[in-house]
Amino acid sequence: MCSARRSPAPRPAGPGVPAHDDLVERDFTADALNRLWLADITEHPTGEGKIYLCAIKDVSSNRIVGYSIDSRIKSRLAVAALDNAVGRRGVDGGEVAGCSLHTDRGSQFRSRKVQRALTRHSMVGSMGQVGSAADNAAMESFFSLLQRSVLDRQRWATSCALRSSPGSNAPTTGAADRPHSAD
Repeated sequence: MCSARRSPAPRPAGPGVPAHDDLVERDFTADALNRLWLADITEHPTGEGKIYLCAIKDVSSNRIVGYSIDSRIKSRLAVAALDNAVGRRGVDGGEVAGCSLHTDRGSQFRSRKVQRALTRHSMVGSMGQVGSAADNAAMESFFSLLQRSVLDRQRWATSCALRSSPGSNAPTTGAADRPHSAD
């Protein structure tokens, strides 16, 4: 008698369940600093492979307030960027309390680590709608400008070379600095 093998349960398709409601509803305006931040992740190739950048932008000032770079696209990338932004903007901790962090539905932003970081900083999460390019347009515009103006101007042999380029004091999560095993 043959034994029947069960196939694994099908994985849900699509961007996943949001961890937060959409508090922004495409109104990307803020009347003061630290009221609404946007976050997203982009990638850039190097000779060693891709590196990932998570950036956080304050809607009121239209400036990047925090970021992190890593060789892996994990939730710690988003947590490091959030901690960096809070460290730069929330000196005493109270300056960012109540600030909304609006993201897409990427798994990194839906992770427990990011949820705990938001709670630790007394911030509120917000997630955009499924399939809405307008929800991410401000961050995509920044990443496009960064790619054209800085990253695409030369070929980067290593992620360390890119991070040590003039003007780059990018906080990392540490994974990019670990030595790779010889294969």
